Amino acid sequence: MKKIKSILIATLMATSIISSAQSNSNNPLGLVYGDAITENISGKVNIHPVTYKLNGIDIAANVYTPANYNSSKEYPAVVVAHPNGGIKEQTAGLYAQRLAEAGYITIAADAAYQGASGGEPRHTDNPAYRTEDIRGMADYISQYPGIDTHRLGALGICGGGGYTLKAVQSDKRFKAVATLSMFNSGEVRRNGFQNSQLSTIQERLKKASEARAKQANGEIIYAGVASVTDEEIAKTPKGLYREGYEYYYRTHAHPNSTFLYTMSSLLDLMTWDATANMDLIEQPLLIIAGSEADTKYMTDEAFAKATNAKNKDLFVVDGATHIQTYWKPEYVDQIVAKLVNFYNNNIK
Repeated sequence: MKKIKSILIATLMATSIISSAQSNSNNPLGLVYGDAITENISGKVNIHPVTYKLNGIDIAANVYTPANYNSSKEYPAVVVAHPNGGIKEQTAGLYAQRLAEAGYITIAADAAYQGASGGEPRHTDNPAYRTEDIRGMADYISQYPGIDTHRLGALGICGGGGYTLKAVQSDKRFKAVATLSMFNSGEVRRNGFQNSQLSTIQERLKKASEARAKQANGEIIYAGVASVTDEEIAKTPKGLYREGYEYYYRTHAHPNSTFLYTMSSLLDLMTWDATANMDLIEQPLLIIAGSEADTKYMTDEAFAKATNAKNKDLFVVDGATHIQTYWKPEYVDQIVAKLVNFYNNNIK
């Protein structure tokens, strides 16, 4: 039996976390975002849980169909890639549902090795796999009844945004591309958040190498956070990580969502960069970030490098932080309006 070891926080879930998860679990479909579908009603947006194989791994996804969906008609489609640590029932599902309300067939899938999808070891965060997840969503939704394969768009959120930028560099099935609060996982794992760990790159690569050696012998070493107490949240500086703990472990908690990733994943993450070869993106590109997001520097870097993208647009949501773009209605409404206009102009 594999030994599991968490190198950071491995405490039991606090009572407040359990209570939050229970309050969110009232949705019979397991969705933990505001105004989520609770049942399929004729003539309304419907949700369809599906599974499919991707490179031998079972992928769990939700497909959203527009109101009065008719499989004999043709619809544009958008694939939605979830954030690091996230799953399809959280913000990826929110935006998939809102785009379905605007007439798009959408799909949000749990990444391989994460959420309800298969794959071992659990919580592997390999950028090649995450990029392949996006292509896999395109494979599946392109065969869905009523899809016009010439009108396929992509939306990536947080880490899913970085992986989406990489996927569309080569996969030209995607005719329009958008990211929200883009997070360049390779840059952050290599350099540290806001370039705060430049002096420890080689040390961390050695730890990742050691973790790979132990993994070969059946011991899985994890980095990240398994759970967090109220006291630990209070001590975390304001910004991405504090708001992230509150979102993932309190207000939008789901048992399949975790901040853990295998330490060995750093071998791939630290040598990868979402913004390498950005000049290969020739599709229309919309990049969205909050004006108060401490991750915005990654969005700015990506936008500047997208020199060949058509109709390139940077939309800054005034007053929003990174995590607030996931759920806060006043910001979500602005973002959805911008996304719908973008997709309508480019694939609808």
